[in-house]
Amino acid sequence: MNPLFVGIDVSSKNNVAYLMKPDGSKHSNFSVQNNLGGAKLLSERIVSALRSMQLSDVVIGLEATSIYGDSLVYALREDGSLGRFQRKIHVLNPKQVRKFKEAYSDLPKNDWVDAFVIADHLRFGRINREVYMDDYRYKALQTLTRARFDVIQNLTREKQRFANYLFLKCSGMAQDKDIQNTSATTIALMEQFETVDDLANANLDELTVFIDEKGRNFADPAAKAKAIRSAARDSYRLPVTVNNSVNQAMAVSIASIRALEKQVKVLDKAIEHQFEIIPNTLTSIPGIGKVYSAGIIAEIGDIHRFESQASVAKYAGLVWNRNQSGDFEAEHSRMIKSGNRYLRYYLLEAANSVRRCDSEFRRYYNLKLKEVNKYQHKRALALTARKLVRLVFRLLKDNRLYIPPEG
Repeated sequence: MNPLFVGIDVSSKNNVAYLMKPDGSKHSNFSVQNNLGGAKLLSERIVSALRSMQLSDVVIGLEATSIYGDSLVYALREDGSLGRFQRKIHVLNPKQVRKFKEAYSDLPKNDWVDAFVIADHLRFGRINREVYMDDYRYKALQTLTRARFDVIQNLTREKQRFANYLFLKCSGMAQDKDIQNTSATTIALMEQFETVDDLANANLDELTVFIDEKGRNFADPAAKAKAIRSAARDSYRLPVTVNNSVNQAMAVSIASIRALEKQVKVLDKAIEHQFEIIPNTLTSIPGIGKVYSAGIIAEIGDIHRFESQASVAKYAGLVWNRNQSGDFEAEHSRMIKSGNRYLRYYLLEAANSVRRCDSEFRRYYNLKLKEVNKYQHKRALALTARKLVRLVFRLLKDNRLYIPPEG
């Protein structure tokens, strides 16, 4: 196969294209607007180049640039004139392109050069797999699951912000390992009591009733009330002016947390609705649920485009670098920093849920947890997620349900 290589540097307004011949020499380079008309002109120029050189194959590549390249990929995918040729479209990891460019130490930094580097990177090969666009149901699902990922990240940051305010207002509660910093009960307490002194001097019976009503799952609300009041009494006292400011900032943070949690619920329902039209067997795994299954399948797409479970793991970034030289091989190695972060997130979340519900995954997690003294949970969870990849690949490949181990 002697393809035409097309590197595209995408921006919000314009797309710079570099067309490279099979031997690596330049055919042409030009810029088009990043809109439907520009995409059509780009396709026409590519088709013209293919015909002039009597080529039947074209490999097109662009960097993953947030949303700016998505519509271009759709347009190139759906273009009828370009569809007469054997085409592959790759969305490249910017880090990989940057590393590849380091080999050209004398190149300046501009859009034209970046388009050339992408085209040359395509020519050398060893790139990520072709972008999966055969079934738009996966892309529709992916839009929802990635939106949920972003909301969860924002929610995590907002909860950390609230925890910081909690330490300022009531340091004892923030320090107590048995009191969850961002639980519904803690949030309700911060709304109910203006100062730490109000909480420290609260009537114990009334505080117990309040905690029992807000918590709803405490086995001994009276003991919890005593612990919270004790934590309040051990806390720092803020000047009144500062305390009032903390209360105002905390109120905004609480409103944000509740809004984000509401968004998660809306997205979960939308994900479950979209997921109903995609056949899958992953929900047969105890604890994985529809949302995590949807997140995994949305990023994988058709499992048959992966040769093995190892290729799925690499795609997710759940592989470790090998540090070896001569007779030396490092005992500890780090996970690679590339890979699909969305797929990695959903696999890790699913693994954390499955290990609580499935005896085999629980046994495996506990085994890995005891092997080291540092980063125990993080390492054990990553290895459990890697084990989950093997199961996911087999279930999807064979289209069969999971049969939990006995005992």
